[in-house]
Amino acid sequence: MARSEEAEAFFHAVYSAVQEIPPGRVTSYGHIAKLIGTHPSHRFHSANVPWQRVINSRGIISPRGSHPGGAQNQAAALRAEGVVVTTGPLGELMVDLDEYGWFPEVLPSEEGLLDEEEG
Repeated sequence: MARSEEAEAFFHAVYSAVQEIPPGRVTSYGHIAKLIGTHPSHRFHSANVPWQRVINSRGIISPRGSHPGGAQNQAAALRAEGVVVTTGPLGELMVDLDEYGWFPEVLPSEEGLLDEEEG
């Protein structure tokens, strides 16, 4: 089933925002949702979208039922960027958001746009 134009714009906005997360930093799904607009640009895929940099708002790498090794792969990708990933008391993979969190008020690519709108 083909995506609607609205869904396609949403996916582009999400992937664009995720591409701006600096190496060695992480953010939450909710923060990406807060930041995004609908600015379609180009095709995205796992080679050019740093998917590993998005975790849940508690700093936990979300397990993936359909990909059992997905959380371990994400942890390995983060460790390769210098992010310390620890194991919690229930075996959950965790990142310290105080140290590695990335939570800007606006996306870096949109900072100039806000100045133009206000001026």
